[in-house]
Amino acid sequence: MNRTQFLSIVTGMLLLLLVPLSGYADEAEERVAMLDRSAKVFAEVVKDVTPAVVHIRVESTVDMNPEFDEFFNHPFFERFFGPEFRRFQDPEQRKRRQQGAGSGFIISNEGHILTNNHVVENAEDITVTLADSSTVKAELVGADPQSDVALIKIDVDETLPTVPLGDSDKLDVGEWVIAIGNPFGLNQTVTVGVVSAKGRSRVGINEYEDFIQTDAAINPGNSGGPLLNIHGEVVGINSALYSRTGGYMGIGFAIPINMAKSIESQLQEFGKVTRGWLGVGIQDIDEQLAQSFNLPDSNGILVTEVHPDTPAEKGGIKEGDVIVKLDNEAVADVAELRNGIAMTSPGTDLAIEIFRDGTSQTIKVTIGEQPDDFGMVAQKSNETLLSPFGLVVQELTPELAEQFGYENRQGVIISEVIPDSPAARANLRSGHLIEEVNQNRITSLAELQQVLDQNEGSNRVLLKVRVGNFSQYIVLNIE
Repeated sequence: MNRTQFLSIVTGMLLLLLVPLSGYADEAEERVAMLDRSAKVFAEVVKDVTPAVVHIRVESTVDMNPEFDEFFNHPFFERFFGPEFRRFQDPEQRKRRQQGAGSGFIISNEGHILTNNHVVENAEDITVTLADSSTVKAELVGADPQSDVALIKIDVDETLPTVPLGDSDKLDVGEWVIAIGNPFGLNQTVTVGVVSAKGRSRVGINEYEDFIQTDAAINPGNSGGPLLNIHGEVVGINSALYSRTGGYMGIGFAIPINMAKSIESQLQEFGKVTRGWLGVGIQDIDEQLAQSFNLPDSNGILVTEVHPDTPAEKGGIKEGDVIVKLDNEAVADVAELRNGIAMTSPGTDLAIEIFRDGTSQTIKVTIGEQPDDFGMVAQKSNETLLSPFGLVVQELTPELAEQFGYENRQGVIISEVIPDSPAARANLRSGHLIEEVNQNRITSLAELQQVLDQNEGSNRVLLKVRVGNFSQYIVLNIE
């Protein structure tokens, strides 16, 4: 190979290398441009929405140590410290002013502000700080502790900025969201994340839960602030965080704005929330319950009881029915069913699809209004009846019925639960009432014995157990 040939080959290789490098440079520039455009989108959303996000400060009066009243009333303290000690026992002397803070966002030109109930609960004074740092007193329009939504109002002469409300049902997991609030008193703090999950229930925060989970940082003081999509629409009300330290750990929860819309409109019109009511006891279905009730699968919600003179009884729903749909919409679990019924206006005719005796049927029920009040052991007898499952039971005497609140109920009462038994693992406790065994109602130990004799040698038993005003079916297995 001569020098000319060598230079020709090297030149060709360099040309081959330069072409893709030039392409990579173009692609890199395009990526940077895309990131820049994305950043501008977030910045524009924040710029548009921030003026409508407010800081809320509340004050209330609390008793410092009410639990010490009885202790300090002992004459010893007056003899030791003198008559002046009585002055410190005056309830007025023990009271002090307590402050709290949170966030909110303006939703109307009339000054209506959405926030969390726990931000303004028991507040005697509510002060709102606007984006321009001006302050104004607010009044409570209404609050709903069950969903943790509250509506307050301010009166100002100027036209107020507002933030549009979006559609949380259209929100997708993985979608970008923006949280704005006042964590730790740091006004107008912005954090960005994604929707980590939807429909989170059984978190144990509110009675009615359908949370949006996000990794956008939510800290104390963010409560009541807006969770926004990239269009600048509110899709949730930041409500709580999951933390073992008190600070951000990557899991925050927001109330879906579609749930809040219905609540807000009722609070604005009536000052309170009226919820729908069916009048049944319900529980989720697992594989064992599905087998015990001869169900094709574990989909749906099991009706454990139907209260007398309720919409459910009048509509023909029975114990043992499995609710699978509300107005042709499938219900996945107890929380979804409860939310669906609660958000239905009283007086509405609702088509409820049930599974009964191996067949599906649709029942029309007129939803009622949820009532305001909605939400030891004596001598043992025959310890061998349910002992293989870890239970000792006894007759329900009038004295026990009164003690445990089971007047007008029938069954046998649990007097003891053996540790590390199937009953213990099912969280059964002394004082629970067994109303049914293998879908047979029982009123005495004798009837219990008859039912168990029919299934002698079985390593499984299906119990209907009552705790206070609620009951559920439980399957116990001997391993």
